[in-house]
Amino acid sequence: MRRSLLALALLSCAFASAVHAEEPARAKTALVLHGGAGVIERGSMTKQEEAEVRAAMDKALDAGNAVLSKGGSALDAVVATIRVLEEDPHFNAGKGAVFNAQGRHELDASIMEGHTQRAGAVAGVTTVRSPIKLARAVMEHSKHVMLAGAGAEQFADSRSDIERVPNTWFDTDRRRKQLDDAQAKEKANQQAGIDFPGTYFGTVGAVALDSQGHLAAGTSTGGMTNKRWGRVGDSPIIGAGTWADARCGVSGTGWGEFYIRAAVAHDICARVAYKGDALAVAAEEVVNKVVPAMGGDGGAIAMDAQGNIAMPFNTSGMYRAWIKPDGTRGTAIYGDEAEKK
Repeated sequence: MRRSLLALALLSCAFASAVHAEEPARAKTALVLHGGAGVIERGSMTKQEEAEVRAAMDKALDAGNAVLSKGGSALDAVVATIRVLEEDPHFNAGKGAVFNAQGRHELDASIMEGHTQRAGAVAGVTTVRSPIKLARAVMEHSKHVMLAGAGAEQFADSRSDIERVPNTWFDTDRRRKQLDDAQAKEKANQQAGIDFPGTYFGTVGAVALDSQGHLAAGTSTGGMTNKRWGRVGDSPIIGAGTWADARCGVSGTGWGEFYIRAAVAHDICARVAYKGDALAVAAEEVVNKVVPAMGGDGGAIAMDAQGNIAMPFNTSGMYRAWIKPDGTRGTAIYGDEAEKK
């Protein structure tokens, strides 16, 4: 009897082990975001402002991770993450967008899905509450990749899911002061905005890896303070400010003219694909060597298909946050702030 019971117990254990062995390992997901690079030094914010920025980045991480943890797509996660940042006035996108020289807002965004190479972008929109949503709509509901200005607004008219707001909805007192300061410097014959701390950079972006092993990347911005003539930076340009393929995804933040000229986002991923560089090596080389050699600066976030994350920048700070494949997460702001590897 005892032998029978023992045999039965052993059989049960063996069966349970076999079933467990057949269960596929849970696929890993990852998420990284940025809220802009620039002159962000310790003491430039109050403790309350810093806490608010970190809380906003954590909220954005939560939104994107909620999508990923339920088996959702990297594309959905990127949009969910960026939507939170677009709604927060601390960042130069959506509600916190900077003013152009005419005291208005012109917003840009782009998004790209890695495994399909689909992409969508909008530039110079003025009444679209979420430019990243409109960029996705361009990708999914038009034959085009980029729409700009009045044409992009007309396309938005055809989409009932795209919320519209008056241009003044994007106003914030802090951005108005930045415009006033930049224009005062301009009157003193200095280059508009470029040498004024805190006005010139600012963009939000995200890169996600989903449980299917797919990558997506997106970027959204209000552009440059005091910009003129319909200026468009790198953020809505596929390959410059945003890129995703099957191996790599990137969102950039920096001096847009140089990011366009260096095709920063694509160059990072091309080095991974063609040269065989590790993600961190490729991102470091492009952001901290190629761009500065041309006279530009800024930062980027990047992720590969294994969930490895890189966040290089050559300014005093970059708002950044991440959730790694092992579930560890963090936020950082300053250049001297240690990031757990």
